[in-house]
Amino acid sequence: MRAWQFEDAEKGLVLNEVPELEPREGEVVIDVRGAGLCHSDLTYMQHPDMMAHLPMTEGHEIAGVIAKVGPGVTGWAVGDRVGVCPSGVAAPAGVFNDGGFADQHRCPEADLARVPDGLSWALAAAATDAGMTSYHAIIKRGRASAGQKVGVIGYGGLGQIAARAAVLAGAEVHVAEPKDEVWELARAAGVVGVVADAADWAGQSFDLVVDFAGFGTTDAALAAVKQQFGGRGEPGRVVQVGLGTGRLDLAVHHLLGRELIGSLGGTVEDIEEVYALMAAGELAPFVTEIGFDEIGDGLRRLAAGEVTGRLVAVWGPDAR
Repeated sequence: MRAWQFEDAEKGLVLNEVPELEPREGEVVIDVRGAGLCHSDLTYMQHPDMMAHLPMTEGHEIAGVIAKVGPGVTGWAVGDRVGVCPSGVAAPAGVFNDGGFADQHRCPEADLARVPDGLSWALAAAATDAGMTSYHAIIKRGRASAGQKVGVIGYGGLGQIAARAAVLAGAEVHVAEPKDEVWELARAAGVVGVVADAADWAGQSFDLVVDFAGFGTTDAALAAVKQQFGGRGEPGRVVQVGLGTGRLDLAVHHLLGRELIGSLGGTVEDIEEVYALMAAGELAPFVTEIGFDEIGDGLRRLAAGEVTGRLVAVWGPDAR
């Protein structure tokens, strides 16, 4: 079968022929139909010393059809449509285990989410990471709810899903995004205000801001949320998701009377809740589809900042 593998820092990502997979105890093998391209893929390849082995098949945003069922698997059958939770019981794909930029992927049954009939493979794949991570951050960790004033920093693959999820929860949603070409997409999703810089929100008493950037934006997020004083009222909350520069530079007084928490990944339940919103037509993120052979160039485009929304490779007999 075919697999896009990172070989080493010199060769980079290479399309190889590798053996087909067989399931082990408690595992299934999936014929991959959709695989999303994520900035984490780029991060992994920049740090090959983290990888459990080389070459490593990349890709952790995976959906497809069960092709083989291993011993001890219950509740799943050949032909089932599934997505794979990238923050489940298996070690992260693309860095510790071979991922889904391949014709097949092997994973534990505990990491499977059911894909509703009729949902496109592009959306099914995007929901497993971009959907799950953003939904978990804004709904489960951030607790966005009706009547709240909510900010989303970054309207990319994750931010667009988080913003829409908060709109559906009844919140008044604002977005900070320097790329003005996506502002109309944000407004079409129900966002009421868009600015280029989250610093413009300073002192506006947001209930919640979720930062999907992390490029010096966390301090601006803290300055935007309301401040609890003397134990009265609820503190404003900032949820950090974006890694950006990899470090925080904060004005310490912005932490006083406010909450700063992190969010990483999510659950199978989160994925299936996102699937339900997508299947109902309530959540329709902007996704660009490419073919399997375009994955290498797609990652180059992603690194160059040339992608709007989410880029997802789809292939196979029922891919589109």
